[in-house]
Amino acid sequence: TNNVRVENGKLIIQALQETYGGRSYTSGRLKTQGIRAWTFGKMVARIRLPYGQGIWPAFWMLPSDGVYGTWAASGEIDIVEYLGHQPNRVFGSLHYGGAYPNNQYTSTAVTLASGNFNEAFHDFALEWEPCAMRWYVDGTLYATKTNWSSTGGPYPAPFDQRFHILLNVAVGGNLPGSPDGTTVFPQQLQVDYVRVYQRVDGNGCTLTFDN
Repeated sequence: TNNVRVENGKLIIQALQETYGGRSYTSGRLKTQGIRAWTFGKMVARIRLPYGQGIWPAFWMLPSDGVYGTWAASGEIDIVEYLGHQPNRVFGSLHYGGAYPNNQYTSTAVTLASGNFNEAFHDFALEWEPCAMRWYVDGTLYATKTNWSSTGGPYPAPFDQRFHILLNVAVGGNLPGSPDGTTVFPQQLQVDYVRVYQRVDGNGCTLTFDN
């Protein structure tokens, strides 16, 4: 309850500098695994991001069944990732290919025209269809991906299976590095809402197969 709560209608995931379980920081992660999962759809969250060296929040998706194998053969969808030392920049990514260390990824970043993502709420969205992924910030498309693969099955694997949603604030790690003397705690990921839309007119793509 020190790390995750609802306050004034907002979900708060809070990273703290404190000693716990032999570690120097605590934080929180929420996931819909075992509760809800989706195949295709539009996933949207309105979020105010934290900031600072070593702060690494994400709104992302993982496979619920892992039918194509261990990470990343069954895929990972990063709707929005962010490094707290670059507060005006976010990115969306796909992880796929073979099981680690034979995994692959593609990633595209977008930078705010002015201001930083920790200063106000922004809408982050993914449109996921059988043969296309599209990423948006505040309704503006900034990335489209149509090519991926899995050693566990033919295209459009691995992104044709059930995925669940995760929201978390990581502290440290290989990508952002560790917090330093400039990092202010506590840091909060504030979530106004998470919404999932699914098409009612069907999904489709054109696939060409050899005879």
